[in-house]
Amino acid sequence: MPADISSGGGVLSGTIRAMEPLDRLVEPTEIVAGRYQLRPPSLRDVPDMMAMSLDEDIRLWNPLASGVSEERARAWAEKWAGFDEGKSALFCVYGAVEGRLLGMVSLHKIDLDNSAGELGYRVAPWARGQGIATVAVRTVTDWAFGYLGLTRMQLIHAVENAASCRVADKAGYSMEGTTRSSYRYGDGKLHDEHIHGRLVTDLG
Repeated sequence: MPADISSGGGVLSGTIRAMEPLDRLVEPTEIVAGRYQLRPPSLRDVPDMMAMSLDEDIRLWNPLASGVSEERARAWAEKWAGFDEGKSALFCVYGAVEGRLLGMVSLHKIDLDNSAGELGYRVAPWARGQGIATVAVRTVTDWAFGYLGLTRMQLIHAVENAASCRVADKAGYSMEGTTRSSYRYGDGKLHDEHIHGRLVTDLG
């Protein structure tokens, strides 16, 4: 099942053990990736987050992110500003010059015992077609491998979500299989999903 920004469902959630409430795996941090900056969200992002929630593609493939009120957006920003008490990480992507919110990447379902994690991402409609998602996914993947010492990262998306599939391929994630009718998306229908995986030893 997707996290707040996941591009796909969590069909492998049974293999990821829940963390204890007091575990703090990640600390909020900022990363510079070329002409982009990745950092935790803040209240200044609320208008852009609300605008993104109205986009048709986001409403379809990220149903948990659709229809966000200002109150919910503020609560969401406050929660993820601290990386959900260190249990997961959420990076907002900004242009280094204008500083407007361009997209988001989350690292969730972190399983240190099995050295694995999962990514989700979405890009604002005003920022698509620029390769932002690929840069951000590569950056957060490398950060997870280095910071947490993970061996495997995966991402999951609906088969029909061709844009997410292209991002996964360009970011070095191999398509490993298809699950049938595994997650109900924003149209209320169960969709088949692709599972992509990348190992720290892969050339990406």
